Amino acid sequence: MYGAVDLGARKQALEAQARRQAAAQDNAGGGAPGAGGAATVIDITDETFSAEVIERSMRVPVILDLWATWCQPCKQLSPILEKLAAEAAGKWVLAKVDVDANPQISQALRVQSIPTVLAIFQGQAVTGFQGALPEPQVRQFLDQLMEALAPHLPQGGEQPPQEGQEQPGRGPQVAPELIAAEEAIEKGDLDAAKAAYQRLLAHSPSNEDASMGLAGVTLIQRSEGLDPADVQRRAADPKDIEAQCQAADLEMLSGAVDAAFDRLVRTIRQTAGDERDQVRRHLLGLFETLPNGDPALTKARRSLASALF
Repeated sequence: MYGAVDLGARKQALEAQARRQAAAQDNAGGGAPGAGGAATVIDITDETFSAEVIERSMRVPVILDLWATWCQPCKQLSPILEKLAAEAAGKWVLAKVDVDANPQISQALRVQSIPTVLAIFQGQAVTGFQGALPEPQVRQFLDQLMEALAPHLPQGGEQPPQEGQEQPGRGPQVAPELIAAEEAIEKGDLDAAKAAYQRLLAHSPSNEDASMGLAGVTLIQRSEGLDPADVQRRAADPKDIEAQCQAADLEMLSGAVDAAFDRLVRTIRQTAGDERDQVRRHLLGLFETLPNGDPALTKARRSLASALF
């Protein structure tokens, strides 16, 4: 289906490892526990920013609280954020940064005054505010943030067993949409497969099989009709953003996953503004073709964090 990138096989081989790694990352964070024991408040240093903020932000929003011990307004705001983080129970994570002890973070984020609060999602600062706001305004800020990000987040609250998980006394549950998608792929009907994955994601946004399937089908469709020789010729120009993205797609389909990711991270380092964001979004789309915990994905996320900050 996906050429040399057998996404289904990669997922089956790595999903157990992914669960272990995700659990280890959450447990390593320390701080106040949330739902399922995951940390909701963590302390960040220059050395841990990439793993604890950027990598976490690929799964849930991370709220950065940039403060200092001498800052009186910080002492008013931080307890409010910690209280709301505990209430959120893991829907978002509060990451506290002492700017005096960790100057590299504040310099990279161009923080001009404290307290500063930034919301990081999928490796990008999406919104924020400065100054010590009262609790109602902070709560409103967070409510609006979560509402805006809702289409991109797993459904909150207690969830029924996911498709593919085993229920007591029953075998693994396979969503009919996944079956329909696989049948459509076997017939070569990628439009029908895409529609089936989209139907499943509409009522189960956190279904990894559907997310990977949709990303894979989308990758194949946008690569159809590309002339590899022409793409390779145009990609010799590092400033040709379209060619770099197309070349990465072809590398992904050929199985050169690391090469595809390295190409786009390198392009991100060489661009700015809208072009940089275009390449970043393209890279995140390729990330979705692999399961969480895939070593290539973990490596690329760290490279992306280094390129962005």
